[in-house]
Amino acid sequence: APLTDTVPPQVVPGADPLARQLCFAWGPAEVLVCETLFGRAGGFRSRCLSHSPCASRFRGKGRAGAAARSLTGSVAATADGGPSSSRVFVVRRDQDIYIQTLRKLFNESHGIFMGLQRSEEELAGKSRKAQLVQVSKNYRSVIRACMEDMHQAAVSTQDPALQGQYSTQVSILSAMELIWNLCEILFVEAATAGPLLLRLLDWVRLHVCDVDSMVREVLSSESPSKHKLFWNVVDVFVLQGRMDEARHLLSKEATANPTSMNMYRILDDLMKKMPVPSLCNTQTLTELELKWQHWHEECQRYLQDGTFASNPHMESICKILLGDEDAILEKKELMTTWYHFLVTRLLYSHPTVKPVELRFYAQSSMDLFLSGESSPEPLDMILMAAFEFEMHQVIKECSIVLSNWWFVAHLTDLLDHCKLLQSHNLYFGSNMREFLLLEYASGLFSHHSLWQLGVDYFDYCPEYGRVYLELHIERIPLSTEQKALKVLRICEQRQMHEQVRSICKIMAMKALRNNRLGSALSWSIRAKDAAFATLISDRFLKDYCERGCFSDLDLIDNLGPSMLLSDRLTFLGKYREFHRLYGEKRFPEAARLLLTLMTAHIAPSSFWMTLLTDALPLLEQKEVIFSAEQTYELMRCLEDLTAGNPDKQKFQDDDVETTKVEMLRLALARNLARVIVKEGTVEGS
Repeated sequence: APLTDTVPPQVVPGADPLARQLCFAWGPAEVLVCETLFGRAGGFRSRCLSHSPCASRFRGKGRAGAAARSLTGSVAATADGGPSSSRVFVVRRDQDIYIQTLRKLFNESHGIFMGLQRSEEELAGKSRKAQLVQVSKNYRSVIRACMEDMHQAAVSTQDPALQGQYSTQVSILSAMELIWNLCEILFVEAATAGPLLLRLLDWVRLHVCDVDSMVREVLSSESPSKHKLFWNVVDVFVLQGRMDEARHLLSKEATANPTSMNMYRILDDLMKKMPVPSLCNTQTLTELELKWQHWHEECQRYLQDGTFASNPHMESICKILLGDEDAILEKKELMTTWYHFLVTRLLYSHPTVKPVELRFYAQSSMDLFLSGESSPEPLDMILMAAFEFEMHQVIKECSIVLSNWWFVAHLTDLLDHCKLLQSHNLYFGSNMREFLLLEYASGLFSHHSLWQLGVDYFDYCPEYGRVYLELHIERIPLSTEQKALKVLRICEQRQMHEQVRSICKIMAMKALRNNRLGSALSWSIRAKDAAFATLISDRFLKDYCERGCFSDLDLIDNLGPSMLLSDRLTFLGKYREFHRLYGEKRFPEAARLLLTLMTAHIAPSSFWMTLLTDALPLLEQKEVIFSAEQTYELMRCLEDLTAGNPDKQKFQDDDVETTKVEMLRLALARNLARVIVKEGTVEGS
């Protein structure tokens, strides 16, 4: 369908009307752009092959890195009637929701989100904190599972383009998990001095995994200590604080090289005795600092005595244990990132670092590690903002860099439940949590099935969620009756009466166009639309006149109180009831009902002759059905029909109608005579 069928296309303001230029049309979640030519008379000559289902204001995100895919098709565009060609670009606001492998991320995180909203708010203190930490871990597990699926897809595909897309998504998901994990440690769990370092060590070990393949290669060799990467692996274990694994490898070196046995024992003893914080708070920070100071002095003494002078590798390890920044930076290639350097530096220099001190160590570590050779990447700036406890800056930077709203919406919601964003309201009336949830849910509504998740997100936006839901739900294409019922149920549960009526009217009109009168009547009743119910009732009556029978008898037989919606619908239901009584040979009841339909004036005037004709079989029954009074009423109705008809002359000229009238008059006169005789006989006896 051409764009001009729904919303007039627009061109870039100020452009030359005679030259080729861009034409665009807005949609609810996408915008169409195409090249076009205007003829010399200024007439629009371009036609797009496809367009968004309905016209509405397109709300852009205003962020770099937003994924947008262009779909192309031919466009007829001419200046003088000759053929030309161009391309149609469909620019979507949330391309990520169309990636099949990310469906798990959206679906499973929705369940976590709903569980968090419904959780008992009365939980306080440690129990509430533990609950929020568990929610955060659940989100991270979904990210990791999705990342593993994406990695598997990248490995299994043979298409280089797809492989590149999957690899890019793996990198993005990995960065998302890295940032989320750090925010969990610093904001959600709010780890204190001591446990903070242990959490950061776990963070580095989990996310800096480039060395795993190197470790496997060394350990699987016949003689690990002779492997060229042996000392690199030992250094990595030391840099990550994995002392037991480092000592295990060093024992292989001691076995293979007996001359270094003494040095090994001393270094092994130092690594074994290294004081580390405890998660169980079994020792105070003061006790830890004292133990660490004594251990540090012992390491210093061995280094100064030249104990490890004959083995540069062990000497380098001892320097690392002492927190020598130059020695640690020499292993720059093994650490790969400045935040790995930061955690290693804290482990061996400031194990009791406090959260408020992190910003200073983080900044200096990044400066030392990059040393002016390269500029910080966007990921570096996000992590730095987290170390500086600038939560709003983290959210802002992630909104700019990441390709969808999923991450910032769910992270902000979690931080809001942690009572960390209560004081931050946006200038246009909503808070940050609600704004981001609204954006994320709006993106979901552009997908043919994920829109159902968006409904729940809107439900938990107290200020604008209802308004957004009303606007978006009206734009859902009602492609099938099943989908319409699903949308209708959502609206009914939320008392969205206007939307309920709108959906029912749309479906009723669709059914009517397809000549499905029963379905159309059912939808119009559900919409409580009296005018439309009257229209469909007229169609039922028209079909009856043409075919001599009713369709959709089950529906008409079970209208119940719904028939009171309109007079015509009432007539339809009662007229069908007359036929049912007649079929059951309950003639007196059928006669009374037929007369009531005539005298109540709820039947359309065009149907009166049909009603009177229906009385003929009852008038001709052996048993008298109509009383004298009822017969007089039928006579009056017949005279009203013939005398009050505006097309009286045409009515008289119609031989069929004239014959019907004569037959009715004869039958009525005959019935009246029989009634008078019968009633006179009864009175005489």
